[in-house]
Amino acid sequence: MIEQDLNELEEKSVYVIREAKSRYKKVAMLWSTGKDSTTMIQLTRKAFFGKVPFPLIHLDNGLDFPETYEFRERLAKQWDLNVIAEPMPVKAEDANISGISCCGVNKAETLKKLLDREGFDAVIVSIRRDEHGIRSKERYFSPRDKAFKWDYKNQPAEIWDFTSEVEGTSHVRIHPLLHWNEIDVWNYIKREDLPVHPLYFSHDGKRYRSLGCTKCTVGIDSKASTVDEIIEELRNTNTAERAGRAMDKEKENVMQRLRALGYM
Repeated sequence: MIEQDLNELEEKSVYVIREAKSRYKKVAMLWSTGKDSTTMIQLTRKAFFGKVPFPLIHLDNGLDFPETYEFRERLAKQWDLNVIAEPMPVKAEDANISGISCCGVNKAETLKKLLDREGFDAVIVSIRRDEHGIRSKERYFSPRDKAFKWDYKNQPAEIWDFTSEVEGTSHVRIHPLLHWNEIDVWNYIKREDLPVHPLYFSHDGKRYRSLGCTKCTVGIDSKASTVDEIIEELRNTNTAERAGRAMDKEKENVMQRLRALGYM
Protein backbone atom coordinates (compact mmCIF):
# COMPACT_ATOMS: atom_id res chain seq x y z
CA MET A 1 0.00 0.00 0.00
CA ILE A 2 2.91 2.37 0.72
CA GLU A 3 4.25 1.85 -2.81
CA GLN A 4 0.88 2.72 -4.37
CA ASP A 5 0.53 5.79 -2.15
CA LEU A 6 4.03 6.99 -3.06
CA ASN A 7 3.33 6.53 -6.76
CA GLU A 8 0.17 8.65 -6.46
CA LEU A 9 1.99 11.36 -4.48
CA GLU A 10 4.82 11.39 -7.00
CA GLU A 11 2.49 11.55 -10.00
CA LYS A 12 0.62 14.58 -8.68
CA SER A 13 3.82 16.42 -7.75
CA VAL A 14 5.41 15.73 -11.12
CA TYR A 15 2.27 17.09 -12.81
CA VAL A 16 2.50 20.34 -10.81
CA ILE A 17 6.22 20.73 -11.55
CA ARG A 18 5.70 20.22 -15.29
CA GLU A 19 2.78 22.65 -15.27
CA ALA A 20 4.99 25.27 -13.61
CA LYS A 21 7.71 24.81 -16.21
CA SER A 22 5.27 25.10 -19.12
CA ARG A 23 3.23 27.97 -17.68
CA TYR A 24 5.94 30.42 -16.57
CA LYS A 25 8.81 32.00 -18.45
CA LYS A 26 11.55 31.77 -15.83
CA VAL A 27 11.29 29.30 -12.95
CA ALA A 28 13.59 28.73 -9.99
CA MET A 29 13.43 26.38 -7.00
CA LEU A 30 14.37 27.04 -3.38
CA TRP A 31 16.76 24.47 -1.94
CA SER A 32 17.63 24.48 1.76
CA THR A 33 19.42 21.08 1.47
CA GLY A 34 16.73 19.69 3.80
CA LYS A 35 14.76 16.50 3.23
CA ASP A 36 11.76 18.16 1.56
CA SER A 37 13.60 20.33 -0.94
CA THR A 38 16.01 17.48 -1.77
CA THR A 39 12.98 15.26 -2.38
CA MET A 40 11.67 18.04 -4.65
CA ILE A 41 14.87 17.88 -6.68
CA GLN A 42 14.38 14.15 -7.17
CA LEU A 43 10.77 14.70 -8.28
CA THR A 44 12.00 17.29 -10.77
CA ARG A 45 14.56 14.84 -12.10
CA LYS A 46 11.72 12.36 -12.56
CA ALA A 47 9.69 15.02 -14.38
CA PHE A 48 12.48 15.96 -16.79
CA PHE A 49 14.32 12.70 -17.52
CA GLY A 50 17.09 13.03 -14.95
CA LYS A 51 17.70 16.76 -15.34
CA VAL A 52 16.74 19.85 -13.34
CA PRO A 53 15.99 22.47 -16.03
CA PHE A 54 16.08 25.53 -13.78
CA PRO A 55 18.37 26.95 -11.10
CA LEU A 56 18.17 26.15 -7.40
CA ILE A 57 18.34 29.02 -4.92
CA HIS A 58 20.07 28.57 -1.57
CA LEU A 59 19.53 31.64 0.60
CA ASP A 60 22.72 31.71 2.63
CA ASN A 61 22.89 33.84 5.78
CA GLY A 62 26.36 32.53 6.59
CA LEU A 63 25.01 30.85 9.73
CA ASP A 64 24.15 27.43 8.31
CA PHE A 65 25.72 24.29 9.71
CA PRO A 66 29.05 23.24 8.13
CA GLU A 67 27.34 19.99 7.13
CA THR A 68 24.83 22.01 5.10
CA TYR A 69 27.52 23.59 2.94
CA GLU A 70 29.29 20.27 2.46
CA PHE A 71 26.06 18.53 1.48
CA ARG A 72 25.13 21.34 -0.92
CA GLU A 73 28.44 21.19 -2.77
CA ARG A 74 28.56 17.39 -2.89
CA LEU A 75 25.04 16.94 -4.24
CA ALA A 76 25.31 19.83 -6.69
CA LYS A 77 28.32 18.13 -8.23
CA GLN A 78 26.81 14.64 -8.13
CA TRP A 79 23.50 15.68 -9.74
CA ASP A 80 24.88 18.47 -11.97
CA LEU A 81 22.76 21.16 -10.31
CA ASN A 82 22.87 24.88 -11.09
CA VAL A 83 22.88 26.42 -7.60
CA ILE A 84 22.57 30.13 -6.91
CA ALA A 85 24.07 30.57 -3.44
CA GLU A 86 22.59 33.97 -2.62
CA PRO A 87 24.28 35.81 0.29
CA MET A 88 21.85 36.89 2.96
CA PRO A 89 23.96 38.93 5.41
CA VAL A 90 22.75 39.09 9.00
CA LYS A 91 23.85 41.73 11.46
CA ALA A 92 25.39 40.33 14.62
CA GLU A 93 22.65 41.87 16.76
CA ASP A 94 19.97 40.28 14.56
CA ALA A 95 21.34 36.74 14.73
CA ASN A 96 19.18 35.90 17.72
CA ILE A 97 17.41 32.77 18.81
CA SER A 98 14.00 34.11 17.82
CA GLY A 99 14.77 33.34 14.19
CA ILE A 100 12.65 36.30 13.08
CA SER A 101 15.61 38.30 11.77
CA CYS A 102 18.04 35.61 10.66
CA CYS A 103 15.53 33.41 8.84
CA GLY A 104 12.31 35.43 8.66
CA VAL A 105 11.91 38.89 7.18
CA ASN A 106 15.57 38.96 6.13
CA LYS A 107 15.08 35.84 4.01
CA ALA A 108 11.98 37.29 2.32
CA GLU A 109 13.77 40.56 1.53
CA THR A 110 16.79 38.74 0.08
CA LEU A 111 14.56 36.57 -2.09
CA LYS A 112 12.67 39.61 -3.38
CA LYS A 113 15.89 41.32 -4.47
CA LEU A 114 17.07 38.14 -6.18
CA LEU A 115 13.81 37.62 -8.09
CA ASP A 116 13.80 41.25 -9.21
CA ARG A 117 17.42 41.03 -10.34
CA GLU A 118 17.12 37.72 -12.20
CA GLY A 119 13.56 38.15 -13.49
CA PHE A 120 12.12 34.93 -12.07
CA ASP A 121 8.33 34.88 -12.36
CA ALA A 122 7.80 31.59 -10.50
CA VAL A 123 9.48 29.89 -7.53
CA ILE A 124 9.00 26.27 -6.51
CA VAL A 125 8.91 25.88 -2.72
CA SER A 126 8.92 22.61 -0.76
CA ILE A 127 6.31 23.33 1.92
CA ARG A 128 3.66 20.84 3.04
CA ARG A 129 0.21 21.46 4.49
CA ASP A 130 0.91 19.34 7.58
CA GLU A 131 3.93 21.41 8.69
CA HIS A 132 2.07 24.40 10.10
CA GLY A 133 -1.51 25.68 10.31
CA ILE A 134 -0.69 28.72 8.17
CA ARG A 135 0.90 26.65 5.43
CA SER A 136 -2.30 24.62 5.19
CA LYS A 137 -3.94 27.72 3.68
CA GLU A 138 -1.63 27.67 0.65
CA ARG A 139 -2.57 26.58 -2.88
CA TYR A 140 -0.44 24.69 -5.39
CA PHE A 141 -0.14 27.90 -7.42
CA SER A 142 -0.03 30.84 -5.02
CA PRO A 143 0.45 34.39 -6.37
CA ARG A 144 2.39 37.13 -4.58
CA ASP A 145 1.41 40.71 -5.39
CA LYS A 146 3.70 43.49 -6.66
CA ALA A 147 4.67 44.27 -3.07
CA PHE A 148 5.68 40.59 -2.61
CA LYS A 149 2.76 39.98 -0.23
CA TRP A 150 0.48 36.96 0.01
CA ASP A 151 -3.25 37.66 0.22
CA TYR A 152 -4.28 34.41 1.91
CA LYS A 153 -7.92 35.60 2.12
CA ASN A 154 -8.23 36.08 -1.65
CA GLN A 155 -6.55 33.26 -3.52
CA PRO A 156 -7.35 31.92 -7.00
CA ALA A 157 -9.61 28.89 -7.22
CA GLU A 158 -8.11 25.43 -7.64
CA ILE A 159 -10.61 22.78 -8.72
CA TRP A 160 -9.31 19.30 -9.60
CA ASP A 161 -6.58 19.93 -12.21
CA PHE A 162 -7.77 23.45 -13.01
CA THR A 163 -5.96 26.49 -11.61
CA SER A 164 -7.06 30.04 -12.31
CA GLU A 165 -4.68 32.33 -14.17
CA VAL A 166 -3.53 35.33 -12.14
CA GLU A 167 -2.39 38.80 -13.15
CA GLY A 168 -0.61 41.69 -11.45
CA THR A 169 1.84 39.48 -9.54
CA SER A 170 5.49 39.88 -8.64
CA HIS A 171 5.78 36.09 -8.96
CA VAL A 172 3.90 32.88 -8.24
CA ARG A 173 4.90 30.34 -5.58
CA ILE A 174 4.45 26.72 -6.65
CA HIS A 175 4.03 24.07 -3.94
CA PRO A 176 4.18 20.54 -5.43
CA LEU A 177 4.56 18.87 -2.00
CA LEU A 178 1.44 20.31 -0.39
CA HIS A 179 -0.34 16.95 -0.27
CA TRP A 180 2.59 15.03 1.30
CA ASN A 181 3.25 14.50 5.00
CA GLU A 182 6.48 13.98 6.92
CA ILE A 183 6.41 10.18 6.87
CA ASP A 184 5.59 10.24 3.13
CA VAL A 185 8.80 12.16 2.53
CA TRP A 186 10.90 9.70 4.52
CA ASN A 187 9.26 6.70 2.84
CA TYR A 188 10.05 8.27 -0.53
CA ILE A 189 13.65 8.94 0.52
CA LYS A 190 13.90 5.26 1.48
CA ARG A 191 12.37 4.02 -1.77
CA GLU A 192 14.48 6.28 -3.98
CA ASP A 193 17.63 5.82 -1.86
CA LEU A 194 18.12 9.60 -1.79
CA PRO A 195 21.09 11.40 -0.26
CA VAL A 196 20.23 12.79 3.18
CA HIS A 197 21.68 15.70 5.13
CA PRO A 198 23.73 14.01 7.92
CA LEU A 199 22.21 16.07 10.75
CA TYR A 200 18.88 14.27 10.36
CA PHE A 201 20.53 11.22 11.90
CA SER A 202 21.28 10.83 15.60
CA HIS A 203 24.69 11.76 16.96
CA ASP A 204 25.28 11.46 20.72
CA GLY A 205 21.54 11.07 21.33
CA LYS A 206 20.46 14.14 19.33
CA ARG A 207 19.27 14.71 15.78
CA TYR A 208 17.55 17.45 13.82
CA ARG A 209 14.02 16.80 12.64
CA SER A 210 13.67 20.14 10.81
CA LEU A 211 16.74 22.04 9.64
CA GLY A 212 17.29 25.79 9.69
CA CYS A 213 20.45 27.69 10.55
CA THR A 214 22.59 27.38 13.67
CA LYS A 215 20.75 30.26 15.40
CA CYS A 216 17.15 29.12 15.06
CA THR A 217 17.29 25.32 15.14
CA VAL A 218 17.83 22.92 18.02
CA GLY A 219 18.16 19.15 18.04
CA ILE A 220 15.71 16.68 19.54
CA ASP A 221 16.41 13.67 21.74
CA SER A 222 16.62 10.69 19.41
CA LYS A 223 18.47 7.45 18.81
CA ALA A 224 17.34 7.20 15.16
CA SER A 225 20.45 6.74 13.04
CA THR A 226 18.91 5.25 9.88
CA VAL A 227 16.00 6.15 7.62
CA ASP A 228 14.04 3.12 8.88
CA GLU A 229 14.59 4.19 12.49
CA ILE A 230 13.43 7.74 11.69
CA ILE A 231 10.23 6.40 10.10
CA GLU A 232 9.55 4.21 13.12
CA GLU A 233 10.23 7.12 15.48
CA LEU A 234 7.75 9.33 13.61
CA ARG A 235 5.05 6.68 13.90
CA ASN A 236 5.30 6.91 17.67
CA THR A 237 5.67 10.63 18.38
CA ASN A 238 3.19 13.37 19.24
CA THR A 239 5.80 16.14 18.96
CA ALA A 240 5.35 18.63 16.12
CA GLU A 241 7.89 18.39 13.30
CA ARG A 242 9.04 22.01 13.63
CA ALA A 243 9.14 22.07 17.43
CA GLY A 244 12.89 22.56 17.15
CA ARG A 245 12.52 25.68 15.00
CA ALA A 246 12.48 28.81 17.17
CA MET A 247 10.19 30.82 14.89
CA ASP A 248 7.47 28.18 14.87
CA LYS A 249 7.18 28.42 18.64
CA GLU A 250 5.92 31.98 18.26
CA LYS A 251 2.19 32.63 18.20
CA GLU A 252 0.54 31.42 15.00
CA ASN A 253 -0.40 34.95 13.96
CA VAL A 254 3.31 35.88 13.90
CA MET A 255 3.97 33.12 11.37
CA GLN A 256 0.95 34.25 9.37
CA ARG A 257 2.22 37.85 9.24
CA LEU A 258 5.67 36.67 8.15
CA ARG A 259 4.22 34.52 5.37
CA ALA A 260 2.03 37.40 4.23
CA LEU A 261 5.24 39.44 3.89
CA GLY A 262 6.90 36.79 1.75
CA TYR A 263 8.47 34.30 4.17
CA MET A 264 8.58 30.71 2.94
